[in-house]
Amino acid sequence: MRDVEIRREPVELYKLLKFEGLASSGGQAKMLIAEGLVTVNGETETRKRRKIVSGDIVSFAGDKIRIQTPNSSEGTGRA
Repeated sequence: MRDVEIRREPVELYKLLKFEGLASSGGQAKMLIAEGLVTVNGETETRKRRKIVSGDIVSFAGDKIRIQTPNSSEGTGRA
């Protein structure tokens, strides 16, 4: 699992997938979510615009990312 720091929350799920390189485009991210291939906090998520906040864990295709804000901890990525 890798930590991803977002500057402000919430961020929409499809944007997070695109920004973090888990999907090549926003359209692809929306399709992956609609097909039920993405989980948030261990549950399948089909809402493309699901609001992701600090502490959420997003999983797709074996990749797991934990969302943090600058105040919560040091992150390794950003969205």
